[in-house]
Amino acid sequence: MDISYIPMKTGYMYLLAIIDLKSRYIVGWSLSNTMETAWVNATLEVAFGRYGTPEIINTDQGSQFTSSEYIDFIKSKENIQISMDGKGRAIDNVYIERFFRTIKYEKLYLQELCNGHQVEKACSEFIDYYNLRRDHSSLQDKTPFQVYSLAA
Repeated sequence: MDISYIPMKTGYMYLLAIIDLKSRYIVGWSLSNTMETAWVNATLEVAFGRYGTPEIINTDQGSQFTSSEYIDFIKSKENIQISMDGKGRAIDNVYIERFFRTIKYEKLYLQELCNGHQVEKACSEFIDYYNLRRDHSSLQDKTPFQVYSLAA
């Protein structure tokens, strides 16, 4: 799980995405114009409601993920282990970083995004495509959904 900046014509939106490492399936995502911890927790709550709680949540050491509000939220859930990357080590969270690169270069950077509604529409379209129709060589040319469904 991580947050990435999405540039618009004026300003930025922030994309939070939660990825299942085994399947590369995006189990949750949301956009915000702020990077508040409450937004992170609300996004996780929706993902947990849809897909259940994971055994491990891995993040970088961003302020949202090191805050007591986030730590207390995760600890309030049963049996979730908190994992954090080393400081300044994006390679530790390579799967979500690769997803952000993919969504930006295959969708978002190919158009001028003027407002949050356009960003949300573009992200929604791409994440549906990524999860359901985009084959991954690392998944033996299956989609993330196909691999995730087999594991469920």
